[in-house]
Amino acid sequence: MAKRKVDTENRGFQTRWESEYMFTKVAGKPVCLLCGESVAVLKEYNLRRHYETKHADKNKNMDMEQRLQKAEELKRGLKSRQALFKKAKSQGQAAVKASFILAEEIAKSARPFTEGDFIKNCMIKVCDEVCPEKRQLFLNVSLSRNTIAERVDQLSINLKEQLVKKGKDFIAYSLAVDESTDISDIAQLSIFIRGVDSNLSVTEEFLALRPMHGTTTGHDLYEEVSRCVNEMELPWEKLVGLTTDGAPAMCGHRSGLVAKIREKMQEENATGELTAYHCIIHQEALCGKALKMEHVMSIITRTVNFIRAKGLNHRQFKAFLTELETEHGDLPYHTEVRWLSQGKVLQRCFELREEICLFLDSKGKDTTQLRDEMFV
Repeated sequence: MAKRKVDTENRGFQTRWESEYMFTKVAGKPVCLLCGESVAVLKEYNLRRHYETKHADKNKNMDMEQRLQKAEELKRGLKSRQALFKKAKSQGQAAVKASFILAEEIAKSARPFTEGDFIKNCMIKVCDEVCPEKRQLFLNVSLSRNTIAERVDQLSINLKEQLVKKGKDFIAYSLAVDESTDISDIAQLSIFIRGVDSNLSVTEEFLALRPMHGTTTGHDLYEEVSRCVNEMELPWEKLVGLTTDGAPAMCGHRSGLVAKIREKMQEENATGELTAYHCIIHQEALCGKALKMEHVMSIITRTVNFIRAKGLNHRQFKAFLTELETEHGDLPYHTEVRWLSQGKVLQRCFELREEICLFLDSKGKDTTQLRDEMFV
């Protein structure tokens, strides 16, 4: 004989049970108004047994009208407690959400996690002036250093999970890899990904930053990239492009990263051809080194240094530009290390060439070269 299922009997809660047994229905289950216990099966026998076993002696002298009145009072009390619990739960969820939002802003601005305490103090002071009755809501927002660190870690995990989910829909993806040493002499391997799905929606994300405490040979780089690809559950046969710099460990024909990944794709029976690219930023750097710009940069550098090196000249030049109401209010420095600043310096000097000549004339400096048409 098959076992009878209670949920298929369509048992309903009867209103008379509220006054007879002091029970009410909460979320589909009968709950005792006197002790708060719930009964698993919605059956009159179970309700009556519970009432007679635990509460009959206390309420035996009450008539039906008194029972109805007491049941209504208990129901109102239960509803108020439920409303209070829902409100507290809602406020708690809002406090947690606010904590995540502020943790994200702190992480985006690269500020220390201890900034959370400072932000909370500012929030409370503003609250005391604007809405003091809601002070407790702001106090409930946890922004301690450990909380912010935990929130940032959870955000990172969530972003990784989203990227893994997106990666499953990629029909093709490419990687960009670069290795550089930080201020503590630890090699950091940065990996970027660009993937496209069947709807031609392109996703570009920073995939991973892997510290390398030992050697940085082509095999070491390959091991880190391979581990990252496997963790993200990316299929090797869908890898179509790899961008690196010109280092031998990256581009070596036998033991470089590109060669190792091509061997891996052959092992995985990938039919597509891996296209290796040279990083465009490194190409621009090489072009900047190859260009013969000394005949221009020597004059511009000498001019900028005259204005920026001495505090008095710099202050006077800025005041001079303010007086003339020019579009730019200052000149940028140029250094060999920051080679990208070379174009910015040249462009700014070209746009302020008349003002620079006037300022140098006031200082008794020769501006013949700066005014030469061929030089300009």
